[in-house]
Amino acid sequence: MADTITIRTDEETEHALDVLTREGTSRSAAVRQALLEAASRRERAGRMRREVLRMDLGQPDGVNVAEELARDRAGER
Repeated sequence: MADTITIRTDEETEHALDVLTREGTSRSAAVRQALLEAASRRERAGRMRREVLRMDLGQPDGVNVAEELARDRAGER
């Protein structure tokens, strides 16, 4: 049997539940679906971040951006 959880709602979460249950979905089903979708989005975002970090950046172009910014900012003082 599934575990039961209790959540404390506020005005914002009650509104969200109203939106999610407007077409007859039960509150429990709406919360379960929202949890599953949120977890899926978070996992997908994590995969995307890892893919970006593994991307080949190619050959350096010889531009040291940090050095250029420091030089530009030194002129602002």
